[in-house]
Amino acid sequence: MKKLPQNFWYTMGCEIAGSLLFSAGIYNFAVQSNFPLTGFSGIALIIHRLFGFPIGITTIILNIPVAFICYRLLGKRFFLRSVRCMIISSLMVDYLMPLFPVYEGSRMLSAICTGALQGVGYGIIYKAGSSTGGLDFITLAIKAKKPHLALGMINFTCDFVIVVIGGLLFDDVDGIIYGIIINYLVAFFIDKIMFGANAGKLLLIITEKGKEVTRLIDETIARGCTLITGQGGYQFDEKHVVMCACSDKQVYTLQEALKEADPAAFTIILDSSEVHGEGFKYTSVGHN
Repeated sequence: MKKLPQNFWYTMGCEIAGSLLFSAGIYNFAVQSNFPLTGFSGIALIIHRLFGFPIGITTIILNIPVAFICYRLLGKRFFLRSVRCMIISSLMVDYLMPLFPVYEGSRMLSAICTGALQGVGYGIIYKAGSSTGGLDFITLAIKAKKPHLALGMINFTCDFVIVVIGGLLFDDVDGIIYGIIINYLVAFFIDKIMFGANAGKLLLIITEKGKEVTRLIDETIARGCTLITGQGGYQFDEKHVVMCACSDKQVYTLQEALKEADPAAFTIILDSSEVHGEGFKYTSVGHN
């Protein structure tokens, strides 16, 4: 028998873990509070409230036409992973989550838990290079065509219409507001999990000791940097601008070392939502 590769088990584990969180958010929090949810799960929930059809099975049926439309764009391997994850999450919603208690408290707390659980669940699944199908196929197809767009915000835009339709259909204005809160939280957590590992700081260090500072950076935080020649705007004396990308944790270490190496150095610290290259991970979705 052919041994399955290690990344298969990693992907499968992420799909199961993400599906558990995603399913709990739907069944154990959203269904009881009658929230107009997002994506194909939201459409399935509308059908469930109208006709009583199982949410998971309805989600699978809705997925079939969209899956074949997006098959070529997203690739065979991603398509097969997504179908597997879609089946896992759908079965969990219909058969596993009913075994656990359903939250019946505050609608606001329920909305927060729904958004957090779904967002983290989606993020774990996306991070592993898979999806739950449905609107995910459309979202990731857009991301594949427009990679500069944030995945969470694509999700938010696509889902907004479904939330509004669900709220209007059941005459629940509060539900629309809760649905938007859930939608925002889902988008927030997806982006944090997908790209949070790539986030960092960009340091611009203005100094007269450029070479010493570059060596200091290499010795203290083992990061590369770029040395740019500049000129002071008052006396027009020569300056060095050392540009360095590093993680949040490394900023403090470098600042402390700079105080001793060059107390006169002027440091600008900028937030960087993503950093790619050596020492930083690149996250891609919707590819073979």
